[in-house]
Amino acid sequence: MLLKLRKNLSLTDRDALMALCRDLGFVPRVVTGVSGGVELLDLEPSDAGELDAARTLTVLGDQYAVASIVDAGQPRERFARTPNQPDSTVRVGEAIFGGGHMSLIAGPCSVDEDDVLIDIARRAKAAGATVLRGGVHKPRTSPYSFQGLGRDGLALLGRVREEVGIAVVTEVLEPSDIEATREVSDMLQIGSRNMINTPLLRAAGRAGMPVLLKRGMTATSKEFLLAAEYLLDAGCGDVVLCERGIRGFDSATRNVLDLGTVAHLKGATHLPVIVDPSHAAGRADLIRPLARAGVAVGADGLIVEVHSNPARAKSDADQAISPDDFADIARDTAALCAALGKTLVLPKSTRLAPGGASSSPDNEAVAAPHPELP
Repeated sequence: MLLKLRKNLSLTDRDALMALCRDLGFVPRVVTGVSGGVELLDLEPSDAGELDAARTLTVLGDQYAVASIVDAGQPRERFARTPNQPDSTVRVGEAIFGGGHMSLIAGPCSVDEDDVLIDIARRAKAAGATVLRGGVHKPRTSPYSFQGLGRDGLALLGRVREEVGIAVVTEVLEPSDIEATREVSDMLQIGSRNMINTPLLRAAGRAGMPVLLKRGMTATSKEFLLAAEYLLDAGCGDVVLCERGIRGFDSATRNVLDLGTVAHLKGATHLPVIVDPSHAAGRADLIRPLARAGVAVGADGLIVEVHSNPARAKSDADQAISPDDFADIARDTAALCAALGKTLVLPKSTRLAPGGASSSPDNEAVAAPHPELP
C-alpha cells in the first residue's frame, strides 16, 4: 500500500501516522525524492497476522497526515472472491445454497390466516420448497395498504414451522424486530428498502443466524456487496444475496431482472446468489420464464411468491402463483440443474416426478430427477 503524505507535515504528525501503521500490521517506509517534493509512505504487511484490509483503508484514509491513498494494493473485503476460492455454502434447515447446490424458497408475500398458511406450506413443501417465506412486517409504499400481521403473524409462522416441518425466512424492518423473529424463524430477511439501513444490517449480522439480503431497487452491484459487508463485518458468516430486480422505465414489468449482475456476482463474490422472479415480474405469467433464466445464469436458488388462492393474497396478488405452477418451476429447475451439473436440494420427504411430487422412500434429501423442459 502506498500513501501520499501532506506537504510540510510535522515530525509529530508523521511519527503518529507511522505508529498507527505499525499497530495496523504494516512495516512503514518513507519514500523521499519524489518529483515535486512529495513524500510517500510505503506500507508492507508484517508477519504479525492477517490484515483487515478494508477496515485499514478506511482508518488510514481518515488520517490528517494522509493526503491520499495512491495504491490501495489488493483490499480484501470479506465478500470478495479470491483466486481459486470455492463458493461458500449456506444451510437453512434442509436447504443448501451455493457450492453447486440449489434450493427453493416459496410462500406468500404476507402471512395469511392459520389454515391458509398451513395449506400453502404443505403444498409448497410437497412441490419442492425447503424454506417457507412469509412476511409479517410489510414495508408498503402506501400507509393505507396492508402492513402485515406483526407479532400475531410471527406466532402463526412458528406454529406452521413446527407442524409442517419446514424452515422459515421472514423480513425484519428494525433491530427491535430481531429477537422475537429469531424464536420462530431460521433465517432473517433484509428487504430491498432496507438494504442501506446500516443499524439494521449490523443488528442482523450480530443475530447469529443466516441472513437473506435483497438488492436495493436502485443499488449498484458494488453497493449491494458493501451492504453484505456490513453483515459479514458484524459477524454473520451465512449471507445469501438476492437479486429481485431494479427499477426501469418500462411498465410492462414491475422491475428489471438484472441477470447480468447475477452472473457478475457469481464471479465477484463467494457468497450464494439467488433470484426473486416474483418481484422482478410483478405478473404471474412471467415468473416461470424469469425463474428459468435465473437458474440458467448461475443462481444458487429461487424465492417465489406462492399462494393456494392467489386472487385472495393479502398483498401482491398479481405476482402470486399457485402451488401447481410452483411445481412446474421446480421441475424446470431440476432439468436445468442436470444440464449445469448442479444439485437441486429437496425436502427429505419429497421427490419430483414429471407429473408432480411424490414421497421419497429413503426419507433423505435427494437431487431431483431431470425431466426434459416442456
